[in-house]
Amino acid sequence: MKALESQLQYPHADTLPEPGACIEVAAGVKWLRMALPFELDHINLWLLRDCIDGVSGWSVVDTGIHADNSKANWERIFADELDGLPILRIIVTHMHPDHIGMADWLCQHWNAPLWISASEYLVARLACMGVDAFSGEATVQFYAAHGLNDPKTARRLMIRSNYFQTLVPSVPEQYHRLQDQQSIRIGAQQWRCIAGFGHSYEHMALYCEALGVLIGGDMLLPRISTNVGVYVQEPEANALQSFLQSIDRFLPLPAETLVLPSHGRPFTGLQTRVQQLHAHHRERLEELLAACRERPHSAADALGLLFKRPLDFHQTTFALGEAVAHLHALWYDGLVQRQRDADGVYRFAAAPDGASTAQAATTSEPRRP
Repeated sequence: MKALESQLQYPHADTLPEPGACIEVAAGVKWLRMALPFELDHINLWLLRDCIDGVSGWSVVDTGIHADNSKANWERIFADELDGLPILRIIVTHMHPDHIGMADWLCQHWNAPLWISASEYLVARLACMGVDAFSGEATVQFYAAHGLNDPKTARRLMIRSNYFQTLVPSVPEQYHRLQDQQSIRIGAQQWRCIAGFGHSYEHMALYCEALGVLIGGDMLLPRISTNVGVYVQEPEANALQSFLQSIDRFLPLPAETLVLPSHGRPFTGLQTRVQQLHAHHRERLEELLAACRERPHSAADALGLLFKRPLDFHQTTFALGEAVAHLHALWYDGLVQRQRDADGVYRFAAAPDGASTAQAATTSEPRRP
């Protein structure tokens, strides 16, 4: 994907916010970054100048994972970047730990409400209450059904049974619901919610027409393709179809829209980026369909085809979900058939009358095989 970056424009070039500091990217919109302990080593967060019930302050969009260095950076932001004003609300695009991890701490610190979609809030609350469908025995069985069925993998998945809670120890007990196409007044501007699916449950991007700014969250990243996976919570989802249909909803926005992504640098050229993502996934589907014509493939079999670099265990758990998502896109479109073998592993083979192209898998309405 790196070679495609030159087709986009980056108004701030290579300038990045220093830890604990901000860069203003539009009137009343500040950009800050928090470190992450993963290969994807940062997340972008946003401060929006606000006024609620006559009180001037700021709204925060996304929060970073719950960690000591995140707290230290937030304390520096409080001291140096808020112009002596309070944080009035915390807006979270979706419930992944790097986005919601510090939300409860921020809400309590400032006595401020959490704004988030219902699906994202409820799943995060369940995960924090110990009803964790992200790991444990159910996940072991899911991964085994898609070809990662060795004892070592099972043990490592079980060890991760409280992984979500280590990054998100708590979520506020109350929230303000965000809904698709809802208009929110933040300071002097109106921001429109745009729901997205496939990456998460009910991701909310925010678009301000007056500023020409889209806070895209994880739905539209400039340098990498967003993780789009199928997991145990919804084991037969058509996540890739949902994701590609979701990003098409950004196409009517003006070409000069400044996209503020959760990872990478702010950019313009969103229509180009949407088409790049379609082409990227179409190529992966073509490769996968060709492989399934040669022999049946499980998702584990497809990892080496879809991911050309070595993967650590953390990356493998996401990569398998993405492999399932690509196989499901072909399966729902009737291009492959699914069978479960004697070992309980799902394998996908090209349908006898399957089309010669995977184009349909990314454009047609989903249908159950």
